[in-house]
Amino acid sequence: MVKIIETPRDGFQGLPNFIPTDVKIEYINLLLKCGFNTVEVGSFVSPKAIPQMADTGKVLDSIHFENTKSDIAVLTATKKGGAMAMDYEHINQIFFPFAISPTFLKRNINQTLEQAEATIDELQNMCVIHDKELIVYFSMGFGSAYGDEWSIDLLHYWIKRMKAKGLNIFPFSDILGGATPDAISKVFTSLIAEFSDTEFGLHLHSLEHQRMEKVDAAYIAGIRMFDTVINGLGGCPQTGKELIGNLPLGDFLNYCGQNNIHVDINEDYLKKAIGYSVY
Repeated sequence: MVKIIETPRDGFQGLPNFIPTDVKIEYINLLLKCGFNTVEVGSFVSPKAIPQMADTGKVLDSIHFENTKSDIAVLTATKKGGAMAMDYEHINQIFFPFAISPTFLKRNINQTLEQAEATIDELQNMCVIHDKELIVYFSMGFGSAYGDEWSIDLLHYWIKRMKAKGLNIFPFSDILGGATPDAISKVFTSLIAEFSDTEFGLHLHSLEHQRMEKVDAAYIAGIRMFDTVINGLGGCPQTGKELIGNLPLGDFLNYCGQNNIHVDINEDYLKKAIGYSVY
C-alpha cells in the first residue's frame, strides 16, 4: 500500500496562462472524488511571485469537502500565508518548502536558513493551535545544484532539529531532476535507518527516461509516500533553470500495477479527472 499525494498546485504554478478560478474548482472537486490520500489544492504565497495561485482562497471557498477521504493541503512559505490558511477549517495540512541549500532558499522563498527555521516555528505554533499538520519538504534533498554544502550527515542534523519541533513527515524533492537512483537510495536508506518512526516521501522531478528507476530506488529503500501530478506538468519557476516536470500519476500507477502494489483509487473519477481539460 502506498500513499499518493496529488499536487495540482505544482502542476498549475509554472503555466504561463492563468487558469480560470471556476476551472480550478471543478477540477479539484473531481480530484477529491478520486480517493487520493492528499490533494494539494493551492498556495498562499505572493501573487507577484506565483500569479497562478492568487485565487487559492476563492478556490477553497467553493470546494466540495463532503464525501471525500482526501486530506486538503496548501503550501505557504510565510507567517502571513500560514495565518490565511488557518482561516480554512477544512485544510488539514500545511506544506513548507524548506531546503538545506541557502542559495535555493533565497531564490525560492527569499529567506536564509535561519529565517526559514523561524518561519517553520511560527507555522508549527499556528498548526498546533488550529489542529493542522505542518509538513516540511526538503527541496534539493539529494544534493545541491548551486554548490552549497550538502551531505547525508547534514540532512540528519536538520531532520533532528525538525523532529524536536514536533514534526514527523518529510517529503524529499529533486527539483531539477539531477538526482541519480543511487543517490536517492543512499539518502532514504540512511534516513529510514536512523529515524524509523518518521515518514519520508518522494516529490520527484525527472526526465521521462530516468523517472521510474528513481521511483523504484525510493520504493526499495522503504518509501511509501509519493507526490504525483496528472500529466506530469509543473516544476519550480524560481530555480533560474529549466522547469522539469513532476512524476506523472499514470506512470506511477503503472509502476504500482507492475509490482503488485495496492492503490485505493476510484477509477471512474480518475478517468474523468485525466480527461478534464484544465491546462
